Amino acid sequence: MKHRIAARRPWAAVLTLAMAGPAGAQEEAAWRATGETPVPPAVTARQILAESGVKGGLVVHVDCGDHPGGTRLTAALRAHEGFLVHGLARTAQEVEKARAHVKDLGLYGPVSIDRWDGRHLPYADNLVNLVVLAEGTVLDKGEIDRVLAPRGVALIHRDHPSGGARQWTKRVKPRPAEIDEWTHYLHDADGNPVAHDQLVGPPRRLQWVGSPRWARHHDHMASMTSLVSTGGRLFYIFDEGPTASIQLPASWRLIARDAFNGTILWKRDIDSWNTTQWPLKSGPAHLTRRLVAVGDRVYVTLGLEAPVTALDAATGQTLLSYENSNRTREILVSGEVLLALVDRQPSKLPDWRRRDSYVWDNTRRANADWAWTGASGRIAAYDARSGRALWQADAPVAPCSLAADGSRVIFYDGQKIVCLSQAEGKPLWESQPIAATVPVPTSTGPRTLLYHDVVLLAGNNGLMTAVSAADGRRLWEGKQYPSGHQSLRDVMVAGGLVWSAPIAGGADSGVFTGVDPLTGEVKKQFPPDVKAYWFHHRCYPSKATDRYLLTSRTGIEFVDPQAEHWEIHHWVRGGCIYGVLPCNGMVYAPMHSCGCYLESKLNGFNALAPGPVPQPTPEDLADETRLERGPAYGHQVDQSPAPSDWPTYRHDAARSGTTPAKVPIELKQAWKTKLGGRLRHREKIT
Repeated sequence: MKHRIAARRPWAAVLTLAMAGPAGAQEEAAWRATGETPVPPAVTARQILAESGVKGGLVVHVDCGDHPGGTRLTAALRAHEGFLVHGLARTAQEVEKARAHVKDLGLYGPVSIDRWDGRHLPYADNLVNLVVLAEGTVLDKGEIDRVLAPRGVALIHRDHPSGGARQWTKRVKPRPAEIDEWTHYLHDADGNPVAHDQLVGPPRRLQWVGSPRWARHHDHMASMTSLVSTGGRLFYIFDEGPTASIQLPASWRLIARDAFNGTILWKRDIDSWNTTQWPLKSGPAHLTRRLVAVGDRVYVTLGLEAPVTALDAATGQTLLSYENSNRTREILVSGEVLLALVDRQPSKLPDWRRRDSYVWDNTRRANADWAWTGASGRIAAYDARSGRALWQADAPVAPCSLAADGSRVIFYDGQKIVCLSQAEGKPLWESQPIAATVPVPTSTGPRTLLYHDVVLLAGNNGLMTAVSAADGRRLWEGKQYPSGHQSLRDVMVAGGLVWSAPIAGGADSGVFTGVDPLTGEVKKQFPPDVKAYWFHHRCYPSKATDRYLLTSRTGIEFVDPQAEHWEIHHWVRGGCIYGVLPCNGMVYAPMHSCGCYLESKLNGFNALAPGPVPQPTPEDLADETRLERGPAYGHQVDQSPAPSDWPTYRHDAARSGTTPAKVPIELKQAWKTKLGGRLRHREKIT
């Protein structure tokens, strides 16, 4: 789509490709000392990428026509597999020649060339990581700013003030203060699944779509177990095994994508994970809590029994591993402290074997026989940057109940809430006994949440309890309404209120109740103002922003507590167990294998952006703007079919389904050919 921009003074954005700051100047000088000119495109590309600081994503080379350093530079800008490069040329001849060059290099696909109208950049808003303009190109500043992703870079030419050698600087598009990150499964270490993102809203535009189109199987282990975001990147654990059959081997990987255009930046193999034969709707819920991304680091267990490893967020390279953190089941990063919940025994998950022919019998057995029964584990605290061990505490910790807020670490031990000092690990207080569902089925867990001076516990027994974060004194007890489906149940604080609603089943009312976190007093209550039809909530818990509660009773519902309005989007939903991710001003809906709403649902990994939708102007819609004369324009071609032709599905425009051609009564074979080889199935993740 072409975008209309407000009238601004055009500016010349010119890149002097031979200059790239001090490091680039030295590299250029070394090359020129050999007596050969001009500077090779590979050298120039390294200079550009070094100066820009862009380490992967979508690079656009504007006006890359056939001139010295043009298309050759376009190809060279793909420094590694984490880059996609798009070159824009002005004429059909330039496009054809540039494509031929890229194809000769074997790079066409990751590097591609298209026609450019000289005015509009053919990209959605906030999409491009690096814009490089060829020398002499004039382009409106606002158009470049529009397509750049937050923290995206444009390289801009300027003349030296004293008339000396030309120089260039870079422009960096600032990250909007209104968007938020999502560093843990439940947004942050405090357990409150609410993004402080003012731009996330009902989806109006498709930002990007990633593959594969489907997860591997509906009735077995979910393909995606974790998804987090920081620094404009997404990180997730996903099974890239073939979707053709769940019986084929798994291929678990940690994958990094650019959050604004979906480019795959890097991958790391995961040597072992849960079996793909694990039955549907039985979690394991704690697997969602093994991946955290904060700042420039990713914290993960690269195997079912592996220690916690810190990776460089930009490259995926290993930075360090945390000693004695083998068998980590959950990870939190609170301030400068990494907390690992370490199991004493090997995981029981590999022991699973499918025994029953009826799928629900397998689900019930997994939830019951693999449940947490109160076994003790170990909380290990480390300095997140250095890996230095700080303290450890032995305690039974119920799955999904560990939370921290910078000064306190809290968890449910099967009988009560326990609070430790985050700095030293010393006990601060214990609450009075609070009932919860124990043993804890694998599909769920008791939810804890730290909000200012309050600790909330939702124990999967229909009750929600609030205690003082200062001393554990009970403040109030109220209802936790049924929510989710065979997954964690909802507890969230948005807009200063604790929200809950009966939304688990089709017969539930959907009435949202917001209560004061300190007193439990009902402050707001409202029913749905639309009909959200389905027989149960999707198989994952709700999430929220400060503006919207994001349920999935049908697809994704945006519930606005201020307006008391539900907006339904039944054509998009998240993946089982994990759900959806609201951050970076968008909603991310991962791939799934759900059979609900087959006739209208979106497939694949979808990044959905809010409005407004760009509207074309009369100038954009004019024929002279939209249409161009191709090489066949003006040539008259006799298009009358021969009597023996069958040019369309029903023979002709009248769809007669008949032909005047004579067909013999006795048919004879005219020709045949033998197809050699074997049909093969191959899937490519893009």
